[in-house]
Amino acid sequence: MQKTVGHILERKGTDVWTVSSDATVYEALTIMAERNIGALVVVDDGAIVGIMSERDYARKVVLHDLGSKSTPVGRIMTPDPITVDPGASVSSCMEVMTENRFRHLPVVESGALRGVISIGDVVNAVMEEQRFLIDQLEGYITS
Repeated sequence: MQKTVGHILERKGTDVWTVSSDATVYEALTIMAERNIGALVVVDDGAIVGIMSERDYARKVVLHDLGSKSTPVGRIMTPDPITVDPGASVSSCMEVMTENRFRHLPVVESGALRGVISIGDVVNAVMEEQRFLIDQLEGYITS
């Protein structure tokens, strides 16, 4: 059985942390540190407008010597992030994340933000699926 994004969200939960584009990078980093997460979905007026990750901070604030307390999230976020539906397959998510070189993928259903999956979530799901297949094959061979 092909695992889906919905399976990942059932296991990890649907808590999503967001920030507005006019919040400071410092405020966003504080949320990320408190929640032990690597990215925040950027939402303005109920619409997803971007995603801000630790990578965005490192490459766009630190390397450009900007101040995190004065720089708005909207200046460094990755705009218009690719999103997936809960029915998307884990393998298709891995492909999208690998091709586009990002580690977080917002999950949207009927226009509403339902969760965020990370590359770690995807890798764990693939490993579980492989373990299941191996167990099935071993059972078949030994029976």
